Amino acid sequence: ILFIGIVAIFVFLLFKNSLMEKINVDYKMIQKMKHATWFQSHWRTGVFLFFINAVLFFLVGFILYLLAYFIIPFVHVIIMLLAVIVSVCFWMIISKSWQGSKANRFKVGLVGSSFYIILSLVFVYRLMTLKPSYPVEDTFMESIGLIFGIIVTMVAFITCFIIIAFPKSNN
Repeated sequence: ILFIGIVAIFVFLLFKNSLMEKINVDYKMIQKMKHATWFQSHWRTGVFLFFINAVLFFLVGFILYLLAYFIIPFVHVIIMLLAVIVSVCFWMIISKSWQGSKANRFKVGLVGSSFYIILSLVFVYRLMTLKPSYPVEDTFMESIGLIFGIIVTMVAFITCFIIIAFPKSNN
């Protein structure tokens, strides 16, 4: 499933321009953000994107935590798929809304997607300091989970950064 997800994201990135064209610039949210004074600052927009990413991540984590108490198969996969779709839609809306130079767009993408770099570093730290709780505990499954977490957060960083920092060339 992880491999399929990564391949799907890279296929999405290949067809990003045609999908970005489908977002109408006349949407209320896009118009409100375009005309908001705080949104024209690349640092403020980057921090806004950072917090959007953090809120979406922790909201999905909380929903997945709650789903652990129910025995409903495959619902967590659907929730994760919906989370990816919602995140990508938010990134595309922010990318369409923000106007500025290429260098400032690059800064917005770097600041906004840095949430995933920080999360990756937390996972790397946890992986490097992983110790068993008791003498015969096997930490293999926990290390596999942390490695998957690192892969997922790095793919999210790359995807968010590319969508924000490198929009369609004639924008």
